[in-house]
Amino acid sequence: MRLNTKIQNVLFELICSLYILLFVYAAISKLLDFENFRVQLGQSPLLSAFAGWISWGVPIVELFICLLLIFPKWRIFGLFSALSLMTMFTAYIFILLNYSSFVPCSCGGILEKLGWTEHLIFNLFFVLLAVLGLLLGTHQNNSFMGRMKPSFYFLTILFSLLFSVGAVVVLFVSSEEIMHHENPFIRRYPHHPIALTHTADLKFNSYYFAGYANDRVYLGNYTDPLHVLSMDTTLQHRQILKIAFDRTDIPFRMAKVLVRAPYFYLMDGTVPTIFRGDITDWKVRKELKGCPNFTLAEPIDSITIAFRSNSSKNGAHVLGFFSSGRPSKIHCAPQLLQKQIDGIFDTDGMLQYSKELNRIVYVYFYRNQFIVADKNATLDYRGNTIDTVAHAKIKIAYLKGKTERKMAAPPLTVNAHTAICNNLLFVHSKVPGRYENNTLWKQASIIDVYDLKKNAYVMSFPVYKIDNKELQSLFVTSTHLYALIGTQLVIYELNAILQNEIKSVEREKT
Repeated sequence: MRLNTKIQNVLFELICSLYILLFVYAAISKLLDFENFRVQLGQSPLLSAFAGWISWGVPIVELFICLLLIFPKWRIFGLFSALSLMTMFTAYIFILLNYSSFVPCSCGGILEKLGWTEHLIFNLFFVLLAVLGLLLGTHQNNSFMGRMKPSFYFLTILFSLLFSVGAVVVLFVSSEEIMHHENPFIRRYPHHPIALTHTADLKFNSYYFAGYANDRVYLGNYTDPLHVLSMDTTLQHRQILKIAFDRTDIPFRMAKVLVRAPYFYLMDGTVPTIFRGDITDWKVRKELKGCPNFTLAEPIDSITIAFRSNSSKNGAHVLGFFSSGRPSKIHCAPQLLQKQIDGIFDTDGMLQYSKELNRIVYVYFYRNQFIVADKNATLDYRGNTIDTVAHAKIKIAYLKGKTERKMAAPPLTVNAHTAICNNLLFVHSKVPGRYENNTLWKQASIIDVYDLKKNAYVMSFPVYKIDNKELQSLFVTSTHLYALIGTQLVIYELNAILQNEIKSVEREKT
């Protein structure tokens, strides 16, 4: 019996020593590479919202547990603390592998070499060691815990396990709610949501995305508005399409082509004029007469156009809708755009239309806000991008007796480019978030993704520069993301994580 007690004491000492070794190594590794550790926590789908205090709290708690395990009087308390912390780590990995929207990189010194499943097994082993140590600890008579009744002692171990799992579940649910709806400017970068498939050199940088139909993307050219370049997803089958238009009396200055199957639209808001044709033969067949001057336009249906124009009173931007008919109708909605400084530069932005949601979306350039409204100009909601620039940071200079105005200093651009596919809004952001790698921002353009149906942030991903040229425009379908970078047309395939987000709205409609 005496030998048995010695063996138990040796095992108890060994378990305490293993935990001391593990936690000292883990804590020191985190503190020596603290910024990287905090960035990794910031990318965690479970702990993103709490990365600030957890990044400091975990190594401090690990070192504190080591102190408890060093002194014999406090070793039982130390083992209970170690059991709770290791159970939290284990529950974290289990939720990550089974319930998380994506799995981030591993972290933590030598454990970084382990995959998440191996990491889970490693943690379970140490949980069992802690339970064994606590059972052996009943023979440590110098401890208050060691003098507990066996039934209460076992209940305390069980409570520690359940409490630790529950705490991680609460953190997970809270973090998901905060990250999607109250994001504290922390981006999530899942592994490879897009994959590069093809590139093509267009030779010129005057191309823009006109639209997509029949598995082909259409590119317009500002310098040659009557020709449209059509390409498939492999970039192998190209066509140059000529729009049949015999009018010579139209003083085009900023003509643009938009493709919205089964139609194409030839428009110029400075004339103003809008023509419509069929993409089967590329012949202009109809003029949508009575349209107002506009600076941006998006076709809603065959006769309805959402547009942005300037108010006759003060020149401020205003959104509206034009319907061609007998008579034509123009409905302006001045309440949609909100003035902060001058009503022109501060409300500048990008207009998009989601056919699947039947909603227009307007994203401001210089502030963290976008507008979602229906075709009757009824506001659904004002959403926010995850950055913190709520007020446009621009300076306006007034010239010629305040009859002209221009930017007095380079503005802070918040949202540079946008695209819409079904329920998802893709925003090219220009503002780095918290816990982000500066090197990544030098190498790539960052795209933030939002779910318009849920008014929620979804994820972010980089689109890497080519020849040090960054993203100039993007277009997204349910399977691919198209990007114009310099003179290059680049095609990325959307991986499952993004395709599932897009197709969720399609499943709801069937």
